[in-house]
Amino acid sequence: MIKKRLIMAAALMGIVTVASGQYRADSVPVEAQSDTSTVVITLDDALKIALSENVAVKVADKEIERSQYAKKGTYSSLFPQVTGSGSYQRTIKKQIMYMDSDSGGDDEEGGGGGFGMLSSLAPYFIRINELSAMQGMPLIIPGESESSSSNSGFAVGRWNTYNYGVSAAMPLVNAQLWESLRISGQAVDLAVEKARSSRLDMVTQVKQAYYAVLLAKEAFNVYKEVYENAVENFVQTERRYKAEKASELEYTRAKSVVAGAIPNVYNAESSVMLALWQLKAVMGVDLSRNIDVAGALGDYSTQMFRDIHDNDDPSLDYNTTLRQLEIQADQLASTVKMYKAAYLPTLSAAFSYNMIAMTNDFKFSEYKWSPYSYVGLSLNIPIFTGFKRHYDVKQAKVQAVELDLQRIEAERQLKIAIRQYLNTMETSMNSYNAAAEAVGLARKAYDIAAKSYKIGKGTITEMNDAQLTLTQASLQQSQAVYNFIVAKSNLEKTLGYDFIDDEGNVDLDNM
Repeated sequence: MIKKRLIMAAALMGIVTVASGQYRADSVPVEAQSDTSTVVITLDDALKIALSENVAVKVADKEIERSQYAKKGTYSSLFPQVTGSGSYQRTIKKQIMYMDSDSGGDDEEGGGGGFGMLSSLAPYFIRINELSAMQGMPLIIPGESESSSSNSGFAVGRWNTYNYGVSAAMPLVNAQLWESLRISGQAVDLAVEKARSSRLDMVTQVKQAYYAVLLAKEAFNVYKEVYENAVENFVQTERRYKAEKASELEYTRAKSVVAGAIPNVYNAESSVMLALWQLKAVMGVDLSRNIDVAGALGDYSTQMFRDIHDNDDPSLDYNTTLRQLEIQADQLASTVKMYKAAYLPTLSAAFSYNMIAMTNDFKFSEYKWSPYSYVGLSLNIPIFTGFKRHYDVKQAKVQAVELDLQRIEAERQLKIAIRQYLNTMETSMNSYNAAAEAVGLARKAYDIAAKSYKIGKGTITEMNDAQLTLTQASLQQSQAVYNFIVAKSNLEKTLGYDFIDDEGNVDLDNM
């Protein structure tokens, strides 16, 4: 039975050793690029991949493209709007025209003119009468009837009417349109800043996911070391138990320590796998892709030893939240100007050219087309719209006040967050120093306890207590480094120095 336990313990130790090799940064060369191999990436590599593959970044870039097209569409209002038209009308019932005659003298309605003027138009009425008679509608010429009014009339127009042409119009003076163009340009700026915000969020998520993998690997290494020590102590205790130099209680405790260390190793291994999946998710790569991260948390401990009080009053000039609120404030200011511009007159130019043909048949080759065209200016002066423009201005001003209050509150919350990050970083520095000293003392105490137990002057309980203290101190040291670099990444996101060029402008390729 004892030999079987030793074999099982050795096999488990081998499994853990192989599993630990899977998460060692130097276990797989970076050059390995096959689909089944594990590719080791650095933090910079992870950020570059995420910038090209992350879905949120792609969506933000498409939003910029959409806003740019919207801006160009708004600028099209400054160009002439040219339209072509064509129409055909078939007359179902022609219009009848009636004309009255005046028998002489001025009547009470002020008709005037008398029959003498109508008689001078007699030749024209005769011709019209002939045309009407051809259509079955005879016309009585005024003045030849006994009454002053004729109950007969003549039809006007033709059965077919064709019309085609082109027209154009463009604004010459339109202050409201000009302000809307400015708002469209500001919408593009807002989309660019939102894209920068998406990149900042993505960078922070990738950093923290990368750090989480390093922390999980540190915990895995600690628990693996605990397991290996437990197995070694069990072998030594079993040897002493056989020689009747150790009690059955010590033997049982050594065996229970091995059994208790195994679940911690598997849990730590599972945490590493979950952390890697989270990293691949935020990077936007296939979850089935085998990747590993380079480095260790200890590599970042050197960043902790600096004077963090240099950032006691950091600038929020590049904070993306405040920059978005600033652009929105500019948009509202332009909106107020646009609503006020609605009070101003507008001037536009128009041009039209049409060809008209009216016939009674469908002999297209014989049609006579008559041109009709004009060019002109149109001046529109707004007078009264039921106070709509007045209330539009009031509404925009209220929105501007609301936005200013939001900006003040956002700035206050950001300053509080910065103080929290700085305080966390300082606390982590102190915790790291204390934990580093505790690790040194705990390791020394464990070595003493192990040697004492080996020569028979110590107990297994003392050695287990020393191992527990060393494990806790090691985990606390790793946790302190992790807390520091996570707070540092949040601080960098809040300050927003990434994706800004030397002149303070947004540069989505500059990090």
